[in-house]
Amino acid sequence: MKSYEIVVLPGDGVGPEVTGEALRVLARVESFGLFQLNTTIIPCAGSYYVAHGQEWPDGSFDRCKSADAILLGAIGHTLPNGQPVRRADGELAGYEQVIGLRTKLDLYANVRPVKLFPGVTHNISGRFRPVWTPETVDSVFFRENTEGAYAPGEFRLERGGEVELVVSPTIVTRRGAERIVRRAFELAMRRNGAPSDGKRRVTCVDKSNVIRAHRFFRDVFREVSRDFPEIECDYGYVDAFTVALVSRPERFDVVVAPNLPGDIVTDLAAFLQGGMGMAASGNIGDHHAMFEPIHGSAPDIAGKNAANPAASIMSAAMMLRWLGERHGDEGATAAADRIDLAVQSAIGSGAALTRDLGGQATTIDAADAILARLTM
Repeated sequence: MKSYEIVVLPGDGVGPEVTGEALRVLARVESFGLFQLNTTIIPCAGSYYVAHGQEWPDGSFDRCKSADAILLGAIGHTLPNGQPVRRADGELAGYEQVIGLRTKLDLYANVRPVKLFPGVTHNISGRFRPVWTPETVDSVFFRENTEGAYAPGEFRLERGGEVELVVSPTIVTRRGAERIVRRAFELAMRRNGAPSDGKRRVTCVDKSNVIRAHRFFRDVFREVSRDFPEIECDYGYVDAFTVALVSRPERFDVVVAPNLPGDIVTDLAAFLQGGMGMAASGNIGDHHAMFEPIHGSAPDIAGKNAANPAASIMSAAMMLRWLGERHGDEGATAAADRIDLAVQSAIGSGAALTRDLGGQATTIDAADAILARLTM
C-alpha cells in the first residue's frame, strides 16, 4: 500500500468549507485500504495575511515542494468595506498560493475537464433549464499556466507623480508552448474523440490574427501536430471560439490555449457543465501538481453552508488519479473513479443539487449524498 504526503491549502471564503468536505471524501476512500494519505493543512492567503502580515507560515513553500500533491481551496479575502485584501506590492493576498506555486513549481499545464452530468440544468436569466445534454458536453481544456499575458513584469512611465503608461508583456516561449501542446495531443490519443463524430481532435484557441505571440504559439502547435498524424488539428480565434463552444460543444474533444484565452474559455466552458461549482482543475507539471476547484472564494456565501462542494471533491479525485498514474497505483486510480461515479450518482438523484444547480441541498447535504454512494 503506497503512502502519499498531501499539503492542503484551504484558503479563503468558502475554500475551507468545500475543502473540508473533500477531505471527508478522501478519508472515506482511504478507509478502503487502497493507499494512505498523510495530510498537512496549512492556513494561508488573504485571511491569514490580515491576521499575520504574511500569506502563510514560514517554511510553507518547502512543505508544498516536498509534498506528493497539493489540494487548494479558494483564494480571495475581502475587507469590511468590500475591497479585496492586497499585499504591499499591490498583488492580491494569496498570490503566492496561486501564481507563486504555479511558477515556482513549474505547474505549466492547467487541465480542466468539462463534462455535463445527468440531472444538471443551466441557470439562464434566473431560470434553471436544460440547455445542453450530457451526450454533447465532454471535453478537456489545456491552458498554459506559467507565461503568456500573466507573466510577471511591466514597463511603467510616471511623470509628475502620475502614472502615464503601463505596458505588460505577452510572453510565449517555444518550450512553454511545445510542452502544453504536446500534453494536449497525448491526452487526445487516449480519449475516444469528440462527442459529435468520435474524431480525435485538438483545437488550438488563440488570437493569432492580431497578437504576434499567439501566432508563434499556433506555429508551435502545427509543428507538434506532425508527431500525431492520427489526431485532427482544429483552429479557432478566441472570440469566435466562444460562440462555437456554446452553440456546438459536441464538436470539441481536447482544447489547448495560451494563458489568457485559456482562462477566458475555460470559465465559459464551466457553465456548460453547470457552473463553477461543478468545475474541477489540476495545475500539473513534470514533477509537481496542485488541484483546485476553479470557483473563487465567494465571500457572499462564505459560512452559510451554501457552497457546492462537487468541484472540490472532483479536484481531489483528479489528484488521486494523477498520483495513480504517476506512481502506478491502481488503488488510487480506482478510488478516483469511485469518487467521480458517486458525485455523478448523487447529482443525478437530485440529492446533491445545491442552490447554484437549482436545488436546496446545503454544502454538507451534498457531501453526505456523495459519501452515501461511495462504497468499496
